[in-house]
Amino acid sequence: MTKSTGRTPELDTELQVGSQDVWVSTDHDEIEKVAKQFGAQVHRRSPEVSQDSSTSLEAIREFLNHHHEVDIVGNIQATSPCLHPSDLIKVADLIQKEGFDSVFSVVRRHQFRWSEVKKGGSMTEPQNLNPAKRYRRQDWPGELYENGSFYFAKRHLIEKGYLQGGKMAYYEMRAEHSVDIDIDIDWPIAEQRVLSFGYFGKEPLKEVKLLVCSIDGCLTNGRIYVTEDRKEMVSYDYRDLVGIDLLKKRGIQVRLISERDCSKTLSAMQLGCVAKVSATNKLQVLEDWQKDMGLSWKEVAYLGNEESDVECLKKAGMSGVPADACTVAQKAAGYICKSNGGCGAVREFAEHIFLLLEKVITNSCLKGEILGPRQTSKV
Repeated sequence: MTKSTGRTPELDTELQVGSQDVWVSTDHDEIEKVAKQFGAQVHRRSPEVSQDSSTSLEAIREFLNHHHEVDIVGNIQATSPCLHPSDLIKVADLIQKEGFDSVFSVVRRHQFRWSEVKKGGSMTEPQNLNPAKRYRRQDWPGELYENGSFYFAKRHLIEKGYLQGGKMAYYEMRAEHSVDIDIDIDWPIAEQRVLSFGYFGKEPLKEVKLLVCSIDGCLTNGRIYVTEDRKEMVSYDYRDLVGIDLLKKRGIQVRLISERDCSKTLSAMQLGCVAKVSATNKLQVLEDWQKDMGLSWKEVAYLGNEESDVECLKKAGMSGVPADACTVAQKAAGYICKSNGGCGAVREFAEHIFLLLEKVITNSCLKGEILGPRQTSKV
């Protein structure tokens, strides 16, 4: 059996992906709960390998001590979010079918290196170029660097205390898939890269044709102001109205939904959107709209923020929540906005949709070309 494991420093969690099952190694109750919600089995990590200084290798070795049926382990780094399943399948084949003891990921870089000059030193020296015959990037094959996405190794190597050794091979990943989150400023870069080159499931992305948005807590901030004469007032952000208008211009229909009767508020906002108020079953409304428009779920996007939105968020092909959405809604969503409800979340989610639509258009232009990673192995 082949297993793989990945380190998540922020969550102090280990993920083991097997050929027939998935394990999460953790000492955290909430992480265990979430893991089981998504169908994973959980290995409770011991205090000895749950310290801030604990390494992935220590957690892997502990897991192996409890799972003697595991022959191969892949250490998958959670800080490399653009890793695709096709990478792991090909790497597993290198070990299982071609006899390698360990395989690790690399990326090709075109960077000229110079020696570091220490304090009191003289001058720097070129490391991989001749300045007198400096070549163009396109004329230079570049060099291979470890990108940290994964390290696969057989059990006997790990038991000796290392992940690279024996008959070794490297697996060259595409540069656009080689994303590494190391410091805070890497996050926004990684988020944009994932939108363009990340893995979104076996089914191809489709253009979104319908966005359904919860009114209270998404389009508005959820607050209701009551005047002395008992009239209700709500506030909204003009940026969200611009977002709705942009969606319409892109041919995406926007519909609104609410559990309360806010018809007067909608009339005053003059959005020109189909709306369902006093909805006691949001999922039923969503399913009716999806069927009436003849859409697949991949063509439906949903923005919600409450427990009543959870099933809709799970059904929709693209789902999002404002930053201040309730916890269960955040867990069910594919995208968590940086903006709060009523403070630009709709506009932000619209931008998210546009980025994914660009990915759809790009894939269509490729006319069926497979963008899987190149595979190169070397003994």
